[in-house]
Amino acid sequence: MAGVVVAQKSFFKSISSTSSNTNSCYKLGDFSKTQVTHLGFGSRRKERTWGCKCLVMGDGIGNGDHGREWVVKRRRVVAECAAEGFLMVGEGEVVKAERETGERYKVVWLVALVMCLCNADRVVMSVAVVPLAAKHGWSSSFLGIVQSSFLWGYVFSSVIGGALVDKYGGKRVMAWGVALWSLATLLTPLAANHSTTSLLAIRAFFGLAEGVALPSMNSLLSRWFPVHERASAVGVSMAGFQLGNVVGLLLTPIVMGSIGISGPFVLFSSLGLLWLTTWAYGVKNDPRESPFITKSELQLIQNGKVDTTASSGKLLPVGLLLSRLPSWAIIFANFTNNWGYFILLTWMPIYFKTVLNVNLKQASWFSAVPWGMMAVSGYIAGAASDYLIKAGYSLILVRKIMQSIGFIGPGVSLLSLNLAKTPGTTSLIISAALCLSSFSQAGFLLNIQDIAPQSAGLLHGIANSAGTLAAIISTVGAGYFVQWLGSFQAFLALTAMLYFISTVFYNLYATGERVF
Repeated sequence: MAGVVVAQKSFFKSISSTSSNTNSCYKLGDFSKTQVTHLGFGSRRKERTWGCKCLVMGDGIGNGDHGREWVVKRRRVVAECAAEGFLMVGEGEVVKAERETGERYKVVWLVALVMCLCNADRVVMSVAVVPLAAKHGWSSSFLGIVQSSFLWGYVFSSVIGGALVDKYGGKRVMAWGVALWSLATLLTPLAANHSTTSLLAIRAFFGLAEGVALPSMNSLLSRWFPVHERASAVGVSMAGFQLGNVVGLLLTPIVMGSIGISGPFVLFSSLGLLWLTTWAYGVKNDPRESPFITKSELQLIQNGKVDTTASSGKLLPVGLLLSRLPSWAIIFANFTNNWGYFILLTWMPIYFKTVLNVNLKQASWFSAVPWGMMAVSGYIAGAASDYLIKAGYSLILVRKIMQSIGFIGPGVSLLSLNLAKTPGTTSLIISAALCLSSFSQAGFLLNIQDIAPQSAGLLHGIANSAGTLAAIISTVGAGYFVQWLGSFQAFLALTAMLYFISTVFYNLYATGERVF
């Protein structure tokens, strides 16, 4: 059966050589017409090839590598297409096909789990603040200050954490971050009972610890996944992040009703420490350091990267990163994304309760549904982005399409929110806003690695700091708007305008080329 071609997915095509002694596959981005010969029968036909890179998995009988594995009888070479995931056999007979879970998938699921806990720990306070405000007699403006106190620490740790990630790797920095934010979560109810000053201090410390999560995630996934799989990996991880909203919003009222205000804080801090024990021994900063990864999977990852050079550990000057417009396109996009995101995250339970007269438990359910839908749409956005890149569309075109959907969609949705009169309609519109905003994960968030692969942590940290500043302004500003005007409508319109302006700026100045 010389010249056999086996595809994992029906819409992918590959080719075997016209010679039994050769196997060929085209590099990523090449699209051409190629002769396909079935030796021994003399028939010929033409098929379009999809761009890919090939790597040798081994010779002989029964290759034992993991990942996408094909057991081959007799001899010759098994080549795996790193771009599409299908295999080509020279001489030999394919007798069995098996697919096993690669080490990189274990990494992304652990990252998704910790991102879920990261966001759940934040959301606990968004729900618990309602009974705490009633207990301590806080005004709407002070409530906004309490909600934003998490961001005071977050704004400082983003740049520092990003630089630490570039120097020491995402695994170690993420581990320390989880340990510290779990401790802060555990101490939050004790601080609230002691004094408002203690509460604000512990929430700032909590934000300081959580500021390293996103740069660590981005660094780890860029090292563990080839370019054509990276958007899907980020989609899975950010789906975990959004599901943290659902878990936090739904479990917090239930646990508080059974145990008290301290219950959900104890629960989520314990889960964080439990996750840490698995992370410490199961993950490495780089796939080249992992004792569990197979040679074939490592080659697939390395061959699917634009830049496989190991990081030198030297940090670029911040002034240099800020001297280019593509950096500012990412920074402004993150600023806008966080502005809208934190409005929806911190104020939606209160919006449902004060504007629509829904009780706290019902408000949590109405607020949770949109975040669950966002988790699904974020993965869809990542898969769509990867598909378009494989189909031959330019990297920057795909990034700009995703970013435009991610900002124009929620902008229009927030303007429509002013027309909603029932909790169901409001929840539907918020769901649309969040689902569409998740497309920006395949836009500016991935663009960081495109333009600065060796300094992605630092650039992500700078962008996160700008985003955190936006989150502070929007969270506190919304509180004052509600107190002064008695309505959310004006602030929602302002947020929509910001989405539209940022879309134009990103499309003008973003690039998919390496800049630093």
